[in-house]
Amino acid sequence: MKPLLCLTLIWTFCLVMLGAYVRLSDAGLGCPDWPGCYGQLSAPDEAHEIAQASADFGRDIRGEVEPAKGWKEMIHRYFAGGLGFLVLTACSLLWQKRQQLSRISILLPLAVIVFQALLGMWTVTMKLMPIVVTAHLLGGMTLLALLTWLASRATLTPQLPSQLRPILIISLIAILLQIALGGWVSTNYAALACNGFPTCQGSFAAPAGLRTAMQPIRQLGHTAAGEALAIHHLAAIHWLHRLGALLLLACLSALIWQLRKASPRWAGLIATALLLQISLGISNVWFDLPLPLAVAHNGGAAILLMLVVAALAQVLPVHQQATNNAFNTTSPKHSGA
Repeated sequence: MKPLLCLTLIWTFCLVMLGAYVRLSDAGLGCPDWPGCYGQLSAPDEAHEIAQASADFGRDIRGEVEPAKGWKEMIHRYFAGGLGFLVLTACSLLWQKRQQLSRISILLPLAVIVFQALLGMWTVTMKLMPIVVTAHLLGGMTLLALLTWLASRATLTPQLPSQLRPILIISLIAILLQIALGGWVSTNYAALACNGFPTCQGSFAAPAGLRTAMQPIRQLGHTAAGEALAIHHLAAIHWLHRLGALLLLACLSALIWQLRKASPRWAGLIATALLLQISLGISNVWFDLPLPLAVAHNGGAAILLMLVVAALAQVLPVHQQATNNAFNTTSPKHSGA
């Protein structure tokens, strides 16, 4: 089980990174249909295939057929199909050998996989609608968190005190909120709307149009009323993401402070990942969003999520914590016998 769970977890992380690469390289509509690409199982790259694709999908595509973008999208889909097989196999084995795992925790990854496939289809058919693409990103992160939980519970021994559970849950919620805000920045192409740091367009105040920019049901680049989004709308989205980063910094700093005595190792891992993620976020602004740094920023968020979920999975149950405390209090070593 352990090698299979580790492989599934690594595969999921790589798929999240690959999805970020496809999105950030503007290849999300490299194939205008789903699940194939221009009606075939591979991206068209021969002259006659490109000509046929243009003839068949000319009304549904913007610009010319681009084989390179099509291949990026198809590789992502093939990778997602492989993950589906791995998750099904892992969950089937966990179901047979479940001990500390609930049935719902084993079935949830399969449900997320199915919903992710639907979101992948809607991403294409709804022409990169921001709320759909953001939900697709959150679905990938949710799957990563669920698999991290399963792998940790199945392979690691709980050893963290139960008193850490509240701050770990708060930190997990803060990470998910920040991932959602980061996804909203990315899917609205607002990463470069704030042309400075720490200020946004020369001010610390929120740019105008935040409510309009945060309306979920609208097309890419437009308001809910169908008007074009202005730069201040995009800057407002970016500004809110920075505000979320401050909230996350506060939560994780409190978590690291509480972890320092219970587990210096966990405190060090989370602190290192947090500093890396902050550095990547600032660097993306300073260096105008180079693709490697932008993809790495997505990976940094995934690593933070995995670490906090794995730490939460290692928290002792309350009854076991009480039993351990009672044993430590009455044992000869602690009674002075």
